[in-house]
Formats: sequence, structure tokens, C-alpha cells
Amino acid sequence: MTTGNEAIKTIFDADNHYWETSDAFTRYRDPKFAERGVRLVDLDGNGKPRYVIGDRIHPILPGPGDVHPRPRPGALYDYFAGKSDKARLGDELSCEDPKAHPEWFDRDARLRCMDEQGVEALWIFPSQAVCMEGPMQPDIEASVHILSAFNRWLEEDWGFSYRNRIFGVPFLTLSDVELAVEELEWCIEHGARVVSIRNGPAFTPDGTKSPADPMFDPFWARVAEAKVVVAPHAGFEDGYTKVNQAISEEWGRSVTSTGMGDAAASTIISMLMKHRLVHDFAAVLVADKLFERNPGVRVAYIENGGTWVGDLLQGLQVLHGQNPGMFTKNPVDQFRDNCWVAPFVEDSVADLAQHLPVERILFGSDWPHAEGLRHPRDFFKNVEEFSIDDQRKIMVENARQLTLA
Repeated sequence: MTTGNEAIKTIFDADNHYWETSDAFTRYRDPKFAERGVRLVDLDGNGKPRYVIGDRIHPILPGPGDVHPRPRPGALYDYFAGKSDKARLGDELSCEDPKAHPEWFDRDARLRCMDEQGVEALWIFPSQAVCMEGPMQPDIEASVHILSAFNRWLEEDWGFSYRNRIFGVPFLTLSDVELAVEELEWCIEHGARVVSIRNGPAFTPDGTKSPADPMFDPFWARVAEAKVVVAPHAGFEDGYTKVNQAISEEWGRSVTSTGMGDAAASTIISMLMKHRLVHDFAAVLVADKLFERNPGVRVAYIENGGTWVGDLLQGLQVLHGQNPGMFTKNPVDQFRDNCWVAPFVEDSVADLAQHLPVERILFGSDWPHAEGLRHPRDFFKNVEEFSIDDQRKIMVENARQLTLA
């Protein structure tokens, strides 16, 4: 019997990554922000600068990907699948010399790599920019500027639709609505088909807000008009620091100002917090009527897994039943009509398909990250119980149609 891997010659990967180079956040930075937002500081005097924000070292990132050793692709697969622990990894989390991997930094080298991997096209996301907006708070002015400068670097080095195969995903912030629309327009003018925002509350001068608050409708209306996909991608979950702290404290765990405590406590709280942010974000977008006011908006949840979807849809259905008239259209149908989900590489795709049509499931390998796959086509083993036609939808057609339709 022919397998999907044999029958489907090329795939469309909705979750690929590059590693940021040392000037990714500074090449287009205005000099007046030299001491604000993201700074590079050689703290150890070894020629390998660290990311510093204000007077704080970045909470989780070591520094630019082109000067710090990187993990071996797929090294953490068993760990995230709950089959192993980090102690067994040895040096696999810092064993790769960036200089040996031009495909992590250069788009033409990546195209050659894609040809070898059997990847026809991909959405390519930041590895580190997705972890920058929160730590830059509350300096919203610097945050907006640095992320805009980053997008200029991305467009120059990778492009937003390079040869219609590499779709660089710019990172936008909603902190200033007018500037968000301006940035979106610039991205569209330069060929962007997909953009990303934090899946969390929007940071604003008046405090955090729901991204589906009507104040942001000018942004969402333009997204719908331009048929751009909004792809929230997991990063550093700084938008829920207070929630993390509250849960830790309620269960008697000691925490620091960053929401972290001792190792055992942090591990337990991390388990309790897993998927909480994306679940709440997705619920709020529907409950705050984003899709009723802007029915053309398409949201693709990337590297957030898919195990939260069943609970979300059940909750939305109960909310709908208990509150007649709250929604003009069943909120479950709104999610299924307007949202796509890329499960984690260790998730059961069949379980996700119990809640979402196959046409709403995306394949993402997370390559070349440690928590992803060693080879993008290894994902075929996750969909082997589906028909060849459905495998083709998940592995190729859904992302292709989202991007090019």
C-alpha cells in the first residue's frame, strides 16, 4: 500500500524558523532607541553578546542565533512527548555551530535545503522576536519601534514571499492601533501573506486589553480586506505573569517577580499553565465578537498545540446555550469557520480531528528547533491513519490555500 509520504511529493510547512542574526533588532533601529528596547551587551567579554532589556538580561534567551551554539533539530522531541528528561540529552541543546548551518540564516541556502527535504513552501517565523514584546514593557514606544525595525530586517534578509516559497512572517504589536495599521500596510505593500501577533492580551498605555476590543477593529478590518492570515505563534508567555503568580501563590508555591519559583514549584505551575494563555486568547477573540464584526478574518494558531481545542469548543457551546442572544452565530461554528490549528509534533492529530474539520488542521514541523522534528517529513507518521486525500489537505493544501487564495 502506498503511504502518504510516498504519494505526496512536496509539503507546505506552516511552522518553520530561522535564527536571528546579531543585527536583527538593531540594523534599522533609530539611534534614539539605542539604550531602550532590545540591546546587545557582551557581558562575559567572549564576543558573544547577550540580549539585555533595560538593565535586565532577557529572561530566557541567551543571545543572537549566529553567535551562540544552537540545539540539534528535534533534540527535545522525546522530552516534550513526555518520554524522556533533559538530563539524557548531553550536549544536544548547544552542539550545533551556527557557521555550519547557512540554511538557518540565508534564504537561498534554505531553498536548497527545502528542495532536499521535499518542502515546496513554508511559513518562516522568528525564533527570538516572538519572545521580545513582553520583556520590553512598559516601554511601549520602544517596543513598537524595535519590532518595526525587526520587520525591516526580516523583509531584507528573508522577504515576505521570497520566490513564492518562503513566506517570512512579520511580527506586529497592537499597542498603538494607528501604528499597527501603518505597519500592517507596510507589510502588505512588501508582499506579506501572513503576519503574527502575540497570543495574549494587548499591551496598551491604558493597560492590557482584549485584542478583540472594538478599538482594534481598524486593524482587523484591514486584515480581512487584504486577506492576510494572522498567525499567533507561541513565545514567552509574559502576558500572563500575574496569572502565573496568582496560581503559584494560591497553591502555596514561592514565586519571584517574574512568576518563577524553585524548580519543583515552577515545573508544577508550568503544567497547570500549559495552554492556558492560547485557550483564553482564542476564547476571548470569539466571545468579544471579533469574527461577528470582521467575518473575513482568518486566524491560524501556530506552535500552540491542539489539545486545548476540545475544551475551548465545549466551553463556547455551553456559553452559547446558557446565554441566548449573546452570539448572532454559534461560537463553535465561528471558531471552526475562521480558525486553523497546527498541532504540536507530539500531539495526536486524530484527536484534534474529532473537534476540527480536516480542512482546518495545518502541518508544522517547527524545524530546526529542538522541540520540533529532525526532518519535516517525519510528520507523516502523525497522519498515517488518515486517507491520502486528507493527508494531502493537512500536509499541503490547507496552508497553500490559506497563503495563496
